[in-house]
Amino acid sequence: MLKLAGVYTAMVTPFKGGKVDYEMLSALVEEQIKGGVAGLIPVGTTGESPTLDCEEHLEVIAKTIEFADGRCQIIAGTGANCTEEAIKLTRAAKALGADASLQVTPYYNKPTAEGLYRHFSTIADATGLPVVLYNVPGRAGVPIPIDVIARLSSNPLMVAVKEAGGSVDRVSAIKDCCDITVLSGDDSLTLPMMAVGATGIISVASNVIPAELSQMVKLALDGDFTAAAAYHKKYYAFFRDLFIESNPIPVKAALEIVGKGKAEYRLPLCELTPAHYEVLRATMARCGII
Repeated sequence: MLKLAGVYTAMVTPFKGGKVDYEMLSALVEEQIKGGVAGLIPVGTTGESPTLDCEEHLEVIAKTIEFADGRCQIIAGTGANCTEEAIKLTRAAKALGADASLQVTPYYNKPTAEGLYRHFSTIADATGLPVVLYNVPGRAGVPIPIDVIARLSSNPLMVAVKEAGGSVDRVSAIKDCCDITVLSGDDSLTLPMMAVGATGIISVASNVIPAELSQMVKLALDGDFTAAAAYHKKYYAFFRDLFIESNPIPVKAALEIVGKGKAEYRLPLCELTPAHYEVLRATMARCGII
């Protein structure tokens, strides 16, 4: 069974002139690996998957795998609110060499608990690729119920849950009823979730500070929560302000602030408002990032 622990960066998808900037993507991947992350997640929420067409979606996965060159795990974002679409994307990601897929809760169509169970099970069984379930009710409209996670956990291909619902208690509830890996989906909740059983973070902040997040999580995995908490305290305001507007708008602005290219988006996302840009810059200075 695939083991997941540490920092997994939810990668941004850099654009230049409206096209995916693969040169910048290569540089970002290299920086992540040098920072010691356990894995990379291309084309998740932070990768602006809703505005990439199918060809781009798969090319970003392919290039991320190519650039990483076996030096870390790759969890491909291949979720969809259409089960057949998710299967097609996941099969393609498997053929490209992804280690696992990240499967978001189907959004907009609001499936029932039974529908969720069948959706995730069908994807796993049809593709044979390990699945990381992605619970994010704020975006998807519905949570993955705890009892559904427990049912799914009996399938060996269900290797982890990304918990992005803002509830530390859900980690305890999941670990109480089944044996499945839990990864925090919120940077600011990484340590609280790890204190009750999570093994790491699928991180937005690590796009900018991969080495620092990797060290914080390593300390927590080693049981040194006092030292890990010092990192949390230092970077908490940055974790917070990365959500001053919808992700990934602020994190792309943060990368621009540290000199990693110009922040560019596809509609309906657009640039960070000037006032929030200055708030983010000030926070990054206060946290010692710039």
